[in-house]
Amino acid sequence: MLNLSKLEFVALDISGNNYLPWLLDAEIHLDAKDLGDTIKKGNEASSEDKAKAMIFLRHHLDEGLKSKYLTLKDPFQLWTSLKERYDHLKATVLPRARREWMHLRLQDYKTISEYNSAVYRIISQLKLCGEPMNDEDMLEKTLSTLHASNMVLQQQYHEKGFKKYSELISCLLVAEQHNALLMKNHEARPTGSVPFLEANLGTIDPKSEKR
Repeated sequence: MLNLSKLEFVALDISGNNYLPWLLDAEIHLDAKDLGDTIKKGNEASSEDKAKAMIFLRHHLDEGLKSKYLTLKDPFQLWTSLKERYDHLKATVLPRARREWMHLRLQDYKTISEYNSAVYRIISQLKLCGEPMNDEDMLEKTLSTLHASNMVLQQQYHEKGFKKYSELISCLLVAEQHNALLMKNHEARPTGSVPFLEANLGTIDPKSEKR
């Protein structure tokens, strides 16, 4: 039984601004509920499954969209209508995502985590528009945009022959944390400084000196 007490992901806004991520979320959740076939052309889903899918989809629509498609009772028809209404957005998202990917550089980010977040945001948009990126693309983008001062490090990472982007990012994160620790230790005690040796300030017993 469907639990509709709360939204499982953000409802589709009538502006369509979140259509692409909504599309992916809706597909994933319908598949998880064994209702994925209900939005496919020529499906033979039961009336019960179609009703469940329709209830679920409508629950994740803006109130304005619910009113707009009030008369539709088939999930495939609703899915197709929404696609016809918003699919053109890919034409604006794709060029922007391509441009962002083209100009993406690791050296422009303060931390590896910030860069990594940007990478996944852009490749998610590209994937939703039908242009998925593979690990080779992501590895090349990352290694080729390291700061010029890290040329030796870049060569070392190339020689390691990473096959997965996640492996490279893990190494970069560890290196970043190590560098941060070194800087912290350096700031705590700069090069050339001598640690202050605390004198024994305890009271000397005069009697002990007479022995």
